[in-house]
Amino acid sequence: MEKWIKWSMEIQSLAQSGLAYTDNVYDIERYERLREISAEMLAEKTDLSIEKVKDLFCNETGYQTPKIDTRAVIFKDNKILLVHENNNTWSLPGGWCDVLESVKSNTVKEVKEETGLDVNAIKVVAIQDRNKHNKPIYAYGVCKVFILCDVISGEFEKNIETTEIKYFSQDEIPNNLSDEKTNKEQIEMCFKAYNDKNWQTQFD
Repeated sequence: MEKWIKWSMEIQSLAQSGLAYTDNVYDIERYERLREISAEMLAEKTDLSIEKVKDLFCNETGYQTPKIDTRAVIFKDNKILLVHENNNTWSLPGGWCDVLESVKSNTVKEVKEETGLDVNAIKVVAIQDRNKHNKPIYAYGVCKVFILCDVISGEFEKNIETTEIKYFSQDEIPNNLSDEKTNKEQIEMCFKAYNDKNWQTQFD
């Protein structure tokens, strides 16, 4: 990660924490300005407008913590299930962990919404720091949790996020992956985990 991204993330985090814990009107003004500076740094170095950066980067309150992204790992006949996104890319089914959902319940929910399948979440394959594995780098932290699941029942249902689902063998992994969500190395890791009965959860 480039140093300026780390600096802007740290400034934003400090400013957000300051705003959460101070009642002093002068400190509030200073922390808000620091938050604006962090957004201006990102806007200057990216193609995003300052309004978009503030929406993505400066829209939370309270102590800043990483977001959680859950990804379901589903196999059949040694083939892995991928979902075809509306933008013509493939990824593991999953998404942001919603409020009031646990890692397990969110994984099950996301699979149902994107594939129509009912699954049982059975094992944590890996917990990754997204910015160490996926591109592009995000201006906030994300913990990606990969969960091995068993299919109970169901079939694909038309939805607003995906156009189809398909199982791929390891040598059939499509080139047009949604790398910001799931890359080839992560899928290969899932194959290793599935075929290793003694697999130990990996984490950053």
